[in-house]
Amino acid sequence: MIVRNLFLGVAVLLLTACTTNPYTGEREASNKAKAAGIGAGIGAVIGALTGDDADERRKRALIGAGVGALSGTAVGAYMDAQESRLRQQLQNSGVSVTRMGNDVILNMPGNITFDVDRTDLRGDFIPVLDSVSLVLKEYKQTLIDVTGHTDSTGAVQYNMDLSERRARSVATYLQATGVDSTRIYTLGVGPHYPVADNSTPSGRQLNRRVELVLKPLTTAG
Repeated sequence: MIVRNLFLGVAVLLLTACTTNPYTGEREASNKAKAAGIGAGIGAVIGALTGDDADERRKRALIGAGVGALSGTAVGAYMDAQESRLRQQLQNSGVSVTRMGNDVILNMPGNITFDVDRTDLRGDFIPVLDSVSLVLKEYKQTLIDVTGHTDSTGAVQYNMDLSERRARSVATYLQATGVDSTRIYTLGVGPHYPVADNSTPSGRQLNRRVELVLKPLTTAG
């Protein structure tokens, strides 16, 4: 409940202090909003959702497989370069690219991802994922959290399952294009973390989304 309240507070700040991303046309947090603690808030939510254990397991596996860990100033520079490539690839795609500390968040809203109550990828979503995959394969020193969300329509347990299956659909496609499955963690959170008003059709569409959080691979432990 604490995490949920924290996220809702963050969402309110995001919606009330936004600017338009020149790359996607999407509204996203302004510098003023970020200065108010948005990054810390979303970071806490992401940590609560994935957990340190999931991150540490992936880090150990990747480092053990010979993928070098980032450290020091190399972390920020690496994520800067990855963010720039993603913005270039996703221009006019409808996907927003947001930077929170050293994490890069891709928000893929319902109008481009899945039809209502479906888990198979829409045909026009495939080129978007292909663009994401190109960058992910180029920047291998990154953990990938794929989180599915739904609106509040229908039973909560059904939506929890639907959101998990949607996250797995995205993860499975990325793996099929050559992204190392060791890097990927999937999670479905159903309707519990809305970013818009579920009482309106446009708000529900925004809440039916898949988010990718890209985190730098640093030393485990």
